[in-house]
Amino acid sequence: MKRYVGMAVVMTVAVMMSSCNIFRSYKRPDMNVQGLYRDTVSVNDTLSSDTTNMGNLPWEEIFTDAKLQKLIQQGLDNNVDLQTAILRVKEAQAQLMTSRWAYAPGFSLAPTGTVSSFDKRKATWTYQLPLSASWEVDLFGKLLNSKRGAKATLLQSEAGRQGVRTQVIATVANLYYTLLMLDRQLSISEETAANLKLTVEMMRSLKSAGMTNEAGVVQAEANYYSVVASLSDLKQNIRETENSFSILLGQAPQTIDRSTIEEQRLPEKLSAGIPVQLLSNRPDVKQAEMALAAAYANTNVARSAFYPGLSLTGAFGWTNDAGSMVINPGKMIATATASLVQPLFAQGANRARLNVAKAQQEEARLAFQYALLNAGAEVSNALYQYKTADDKSVWRKQQISSLEKSVEYTKDLMQIGSATYLEVITAQQSLLSAQLSGVQDQYQRMEAVVNLYHALGGGRGENTLREKDMKVYNSVYDKATRQTRADKKKANK
Repeated sequence: MKRYVGMAVVMTVAVMMSSCNIFRSYKRPDMNVQGLYRDTVSVNDTLSSDTTNMGNLPWEEIFTDAKLQKLIQQGLDNNVDLQTAILRVKEAQAQLMTSRWAYAPGFSLAPTGTVSSFDKRKATWTYQLPLSASWEVDLFGKLLNSKRGAKATLLQSEAGRQGVRTQVIATVANLYYTLLMLDRQLSISEETAANLKLTVEMMRSLKSAGMTNEAGVVQAEANYYSVVASLSDLKQNIRETENSFSILLGQAPQTIDRSTIEEQRLPEKLSAGIPVQLLSNRPDVKQAEMALAAAYANTNVARSAFYPGLSLTGAFGWTNDAGSMVINPGKMIATATASLVQPLFAQGANRARLNVAKAQQEEARLAFQYALLNAGAEVSNALYQYKTADDKSVWRKQQISSLEKSVEYTKDLMQIGSATYLEVITAQQSLLSAQLSGVQDQYQRMEAVVNLYHALGGGRGENTLREKDMKVYNSVYDKATRQTRADKKKANK
């Protein structure tokens, strides 16, 4: 007898030890975040080198144009994608509530009644009024891991909502700045068209004076018509951009109220913080990690199928149909049952489900790694885009200044016969092209700020989840931040 008891104890301990993994909470895998921003030295003139992160600033502090702020708020209130993301969060909250209720026993009331007669005898009737209850005891973490998976899914949905919110803010800002760029390009083209019209009139006067020929006149006219034709393209681009903008704002296509590109004031000093902050700030990175946490929990659920399940059932009520134990009227009856089920012939199916869950967990880990690498690349691109636009603007101003003088000089030289009409037209075309490119450079600089703010996860807003739900997933970030500050103090000493 002692031998069998000892074997039972050994088997029980072995089962408990082999199943201990399914009770472990998700732990973030080691992720190498060094060098994610690439060579930040190359943008050192505009990049702050501490842990300050502009992605943590409210969007109102980045985009100070009052009209743009109004449009961003309208987008956050009415955007269809954002409203859909909010509904997905509510769905995930309901799923989490369902998994929590799985711990509670289930109750049901199923009254039944029967009327019977045999060989034309007096009919008899019987009834049962049972209140039954069932409860699954979570011995090996099946319900626990289901709840953890539902919580990770909720966090994933919340990160998705934050990602859509960030995307809406960035898209509204980029479309707004696109309209300002097109407005300015249209204004420059209209001014150029007016000047070219004067040039045509001048060429006609010179022809009448015998100082040029008909070829010069028609060349000037062709140049003028070319610029006038481009006005239609610019107006079409403005209209299409306004229509896209209106859809983003959740309204019918209409004119967008806006200021001018010269009135924009954006941060001169950029601050990208440290790469490890992407783990906490980037919604898509958080979303990928929560998908990994959910896959980890699903793997544990699949693993728990190998172990026995314990369920308790009971019933309490009244009946008048229990043989000799009960006579009319009805008497109280109660039952209780405990069952322990160990799967014997489902090992193959359970093993297959576990292998699928493990493969999906590895896929989620790779997706998490890719999301982090992609986030670092986007930050690096935005930083260099800002530097590139800044460098180009310096040279573009000098180019435009030189071309403006070139136009004036060639006009004067043509009037005295020292330059041809082709030289004037060429100088005018070069000036227009440089002016349009200069506006494009201004837009590129503003776009870089928007892209950097977006790449750093800016505009996330307040988290609707409880703080303790995120604490376990942010522990690595907190530790890395403290270590970075300690290293900085040590370096300063």
